[in-house]
Amino acid sequence: MSRPQEPQRSFFHFGNPFRSPKGSHLPPGLLSLLDKFEKTLSERLQKLVPKDKSDILSLSWMKLAMGSLSEIHRDIKDLITELEIPVTDWDEKWIDVYLDISVKLLDITIAFTSELTRLNQGHLLLQCVLHKLESNSPDQFLRACSSLHSWREQIRSKNPRVETCRPVLDNLVESLDLPKVRNSAKGKVLMHAMYGAKVATTYICSVFAAAFSSSTDNLLDLNSTVPATLPWAQVFYNVQTTVSTEIKNIFSRGEFTVLRELLAVDNWANKLYPLLQDGFSPAQEESFKHSVSELRKTAEELSQGLDNLSKVVDDFFKIVLSGRDALLCNLRAGCASPNSVLGRNTDEQIVR
Repeated sequence: MSRPQEPQRSFFHFGNPFRSPKGSHLPPGLLSLLDKFEKTLSERLQKLVPKDKSDILSLSWMKLAMGSLSEIHRDIKDLITELEIPVTDWDEKWIDVYLDISVKLLDITIAFTSELTRLNQGHLLLQCVLHKLESNSPDQFLRACSSLHSWREQIRSKNPRVETCRPVLDNLVESLDLPKVRNSAKGKVLMHAMYGAKVATTYICSVFAAAFSSSTDNLLDLNSTVPATLPWAQVFYNVQTTVSTEIKNIFSRGEFTVLRELLAVDNWANKLYPLLQDGFSPAQEESFKHSVSELRKTAEELSQGLDNLSKVVDDFFKIVLSGRDALLCNLRAGCASPNSVLGRNTDEQIVR
């Protein structure tokens, strides 16, 4: 998916668009479009601060976060439509920006999909464990113990694809300085909106990378990068502070992962493992049965959560891909349809 390696450079060395108030040279109609986008962005970000901090990094929260990114990127698509900027009028810098960002997002989303697939494959081992535990045979218990050991080793192993996320994240951070737009009020609106979308996307992707790599090394701090004058800035600061603090707290307790459902399964596996390995007395039988029951319950919750998250990650991938392909197709002379590169009507199937 990645393009050939090029020397690292910032595509946004053209100046900072935030040196002057956004509305100083914008007509009322365009200012209204930008205000609408930024208000919606604030609302989408605000939803990522749960009432209970223990919900952060649950798979349902991650589904909400990735779903919010999909909505933000749909909002950008809608804004481009409302601005009525023909692709032939796009500044070459804007196109360079859009294409470069999109290929990085595709790469990092592929890494996330790879990790979700790997974690979901562990469910087969858990199913094998639970199936063997239905028997009262000591021999089957020993086999279940072996399968459980394999699962514990698998979920603690590193995924090479996820390990490549940091350079991509660094590139996205470099790209947060937008090109200075001259002689195009519509272009200024587009660049301001894209800045907000990119900040949200870059930070949330760093949260996913930190969660999947079990390391805060991938967790970005963008507070100093985002100008406080932006209407959505305070909400973003709150999201980043709340989420990043909770992630660091979890790792400070020595946990091997911040994924809540995965931790729940691992906790019950840890209680069950010595009972399978060393055997248990009649007095421990109830504790054994309870552990098996809870392992089955939490394993199903983990599997369902991973499936649901995989779907929204795949949806985000399709949204980014369809936007990129539509732009490339419109740039080609004689292209019959902006979606012909995909071979299907992506506007109808993906972005409604």
